[in-house]
Amino acid sequence: MDVYYTGQFVLPLPQGHRFPMAKYHMLRDRLVAEYEGIALKTASPASDGMLALAHTPEYIRELTTGSIAATAIREIGFPWSEAMVARARLSVGATIDACRSAFKNGLAANIAGGTHHSYAHKGSGFCVFNDSAVAARLMQAEWSRDKANLHKPLHVAVIDLDVHQGNGTASIFQNDASVFTLSMHGAKNFPFRKEASDLDTELPDGCQDDAYLHALDQALDELERRFKPSLIIYLAGADPHEGDRLGRLKLTYDGLEARDRRVFDWAWQRRIPLAFSMAGGYGNNIDETVQVQMNTYRVALAYAAKWQSWHNKI
Repeated sequence: MDVYYTGQFVLPLPQGHRFPMAKYHMLRDRLVAEYEGIALKTASPASDGMLALAHTPEYIRELTTGSIAATAIREIGFPWSEAMVARARLSVGATIDACRSAFKNGLAANIAGGTHHSYAHKGSGFCVFNDSAVAARLMQAEWSRDKANLHKPLHVAVIDLDVHQGNGTASIFQNDASVFTLSMHGAKNFPFRKEASDLDTELPDGCQDDAYLHALDQALDELERRFKPSLIIYLAGADPHEGDRLGRLKLTYDGLEARDRRVFDWAWQRRIPLAFSMAGGYGNNIDETVQVQMNTYRVALAYAAKWQSWHNKI
């Protein structure tokens, strides 16, 4: 399974900054050391033209040149630097790469990504550019270049299971019938002003495994009733875990593994390519966040083997 990474995912931050940047290299190191079947590949940066599929030219220009307002940088939550912009481009590029690989192999991953609070015109909540939105739009453009798909637009489902609502993604795709946005999130958690996804499932503080998985089953059933995707972008947030300092839900390792299995199996049963990103994870113990993510990859590798076996037969 192709997994996209770059050392630039680990951005130097000021002392005491609350974003757990170290989780990216920790996850990379453990994947390489512990799991066979991982093909670690270098992420490629998204160009201005790619970013403009989901973001305004003014926002791209201001961010790239450093002329962005101080208030806008505070809303993003990272200090501006050329390295910050480069990292954001690579995070988007890694999801693009993962989508392209998923079309070939069934499953692929971005070690970072899931920057779902970024709107077309601004960033927010540690999200600079919206990787899922850019990747979805670019995959649709590439799909339409194939004459065989001329009268069959690519339908993309974004299944966002980060604990926070994907407000930026929902905003970008409002009134776009070709992309279905599904978000399952804490009702009282950030962002406090929600946007309307195609399907929002709000969860109470303290939600545990059984209630969460029941809600997910219902959401996937509703997705199937209303939409027929040909690509899935899955945000496998670790922050619903009971040890997350920002999550407010109470899912166990087993509950989150069952969550991942449901999503991967839903895609597999319908033979829909799936690219996933890691999205949020802010454990009081960062090792717990990384373990949630390792569990996601273990499930993914099992389904990647199914995809490979299927491709070998056809």
